[in-house]
Formats: sequence, structure tokens, C-alpha cells
Amino acid sequence: MRLFQSEQWMQSLWSSTLVMVIVTPLTVLLGTMSSYTLARLSFPGKGLIQSFIMSPLMIPQVVLGVALLYLFSSLGLFGSTLGLIIGHIVICFPYVVRTVSVSITNLDSRLELASMNLGSTPWQTFYRVTLPLIRPGIIAGAVFAAVTSFGEISVSLFVSTPETITIPVRTFGYIDQTFDPSVNAIAVIFIALSVIALIIIEKTIGLSKVM
Repeated sequence: MRLFQSEQWMQSLWSSTLVMVIVTPLTVLLGTMSSYTLARLSFPGKGLIQSFIMSPLMIPQVVLGVALLYLFSSLGLFGSTLGLIIGHIVICFPYVVRTVSVSITNLDSRLELASMNLGSTPWQTFYRVTLPLIRPGIIAGAVFAAVTSFGEISVSLFVSTPETITIPVRTFGYIDQTFDPSVNAIAVIFIALSVIALIIIEKTIGLSKVM
């Protein structure tokens, strides 16, 4: 297929894949830690922190993209892969927190207390009891993060350069400049990823709990 013989398209595919592979585990790790902390601890400003974490879902992504553009320009991260990764983490983070929070909310805390009463340390309890029970939420969060990162365009449009341009941004620019049916192949890839993501999320924690 001509699309996959193009050096530019393959470079963009590599950029999107690289960012997704890095963003997904980092976001899952940070999101799981944040969800567990917010669910199990009470401290001043907890509600404010929760609102701040979920704010990327409320703020128009164009506004967020412009803000990150100015921030990365001042920090010297504009056009870098690191800046792109940070931008994607900001976008994906709320999705992971939301899906993992669903599993933690449905977790019976008495199971954790029973584990600690039997002599397990808090870390052993988390690793042997909590983590296996919230695994469906973590898997769903990872799927959300991967699909969102791979298809993200608003923030990427502002913080990427020709050297770090992702597949969605290149597709957007390509369609804007010309028409080529080969772009349909990219659309098929995105649709397939979305369908797979929906199936996995439905099988793990259920779509109705995260939508």
C-alpha cells in the first residue's frame, strides 16, 4: 500500500506509536496512584485536587493546546518528543483516574482490613489484594490512554513540529491540502482501535460505568 511506503507517513506512525507506548504505562501508574490516594485518604483540598485532575475533560482542548504551547516554549520543550509526551499525559490522565476510581469504589475495603489484620503490610495488601481486584479498571484505563494518545490531535497540533508530527496531525494537514483515498487506511486503523477499545472496556468494567 502506497501509504505505508511513504517515509513521511511511516515517520508519523513511529512518532504516534512511540508516544503511545511511553504515555500509556506512565499515565496508568500515575492515575492508579492518584485514584487510590483520593479514594482512601481524607485531607484538606481533596475536592479541589479532584476537580483539577478532571479539568482537562472540561477545558476546550484548543485552549489547553495554546496554554501548553506557551508553557513549552518558555521551558524549551516546544517541538520535542518530551513535550509531546507531557501533553498527551495531561489529556489521558483524567480517563485513567476515572476508570480506576470505578474499580476502587466497587472494592470492599473490608478485604484490605482483613489482609492487614492477618499480618500483611500495607504494601503487601495493595499488591496481593487491592491490585488484583482493581485490575479491570487499570486495564480499561490503559486502553483509554492508548487510544486517546494515538488519536489525539488538538494538543499535538500545537506542540509538535515536522520532526515529531503524529499520525492524526499529518492526516489533518493532508486532508486539508489534498484528497487521496489512501488516507482512508488511516481512518480504518482508528476505527478498528476504537472498536477494540470499546470491547475491552465493556468486558472489563462496563461502558455504562465510565461513559
